[in-house]
Amino acid sequence: MPLPLVITPGEPAGIGPDLCVALAAEPGDMGPLVLVADRDLLAARADRMGVPFAPPDYPSTTPAPVSLLHVPAARVAQPGRLDPANAGYVLACLDRAIDGCLAGEFAGLVTGPVHKGVINEAGVPFTGHTEYLAERTGAARVVMMLAGAGMRVALATTHLPLRAVADAIDHDMLADILGILDAALRRDFGVASPRILVAGLNPHAGEGGHLGREEIEVIEPVLHVLRARGLDLVGPLPADTLFQRKHLAGADAVLAMYHDQGLPVLKHASFGAGVNITLGLPMVRTSVDHGTALDLAGTGRADPGSLRVAIASARAMADCRMGRAR
Repeated sequence: MPLPLVITPGEPAGIGPDLCVALAAEPGDMGPLVLVADRDLLAARADRMGVPFAPPDYPSTTPAPVSLLHVPAARVAQPGRLDPANAGYVLACLDRAIDGCLAGEFAGLVTGPVHKGVINEAGVPFTGHTEYLAERTGAARVVMMLAGAGMRVALATTHLPLRAVADAIDHDMLADILGILDAALRRDFGVASPRILVAGLNPHAGEGGHLGREEIEVIEPVLHVLRARGLDLVGPLPADTLFQRKHLAGADAVLAMYHDQGLPVLKHASFGAGVNITLGLPMVRTSVDHGTALDLAGTGRADPGSLRVAIASARAMADCRMGRAR
């Protein structure tokens, strides 16, 4: 039997619990899965949705497609109503899952959506799963990548104000990001010789310096050095035209310089069926490509499609790391 994947539902007032309940009702053939959550929370949500929910406790003496590792919530969660009192519970679930992955207990982590605002409201500085995982695992640098509709789009910067992006992109940072992306494509996706398209930062990739000099002074020199080390890098390319089929057809990934440069294109093509992946961790981590959707919580209308894609992706990545490419 393969090691189980561990799943954290995320914000208890959002649709994460709904997705986990739907998954437990119809797990499919995804290998063993462990939900880390409050049992009463999931049972109440299942009852509200009219879905059966009776997974065995983890660890279970009887193999089951889905089992539950109980972590108690601080307060009863109401669908659609954020409560800062449960911020610690959200992070406790995440910490237990991370510790299990690092100890070799789980094959990888799949995360449901969290609400950054309510965690910060509870007095806990939190900018996102990606940054939290990097700190908890001791990773020097990680890369956020979304995949869907046949595309993989990684980000040089993630959750930064737009005015801070240019200052954040320097030679060392960009070289590290591209190195992590190239290594992950080889290790986690089985791509023998990755080809990466690199977007410019400025409109028209700087128009020869007339619309900005970051391409000339930072991006091009880094690409030159890394090409000499054997990386297959194309760019810097104008972001408004690089997402054409003729360019993507021969590429294994795109590196965008900032969050809203690359992700609108990918999410337009694959929203609800995409997956968020953290590269550079000492563990496999994937996530849904959507938010908490508080308005849908408890209605039974939340689509588990992205969660299922995230699980399938995590399983494939874990298999690839273990030399069992599917």
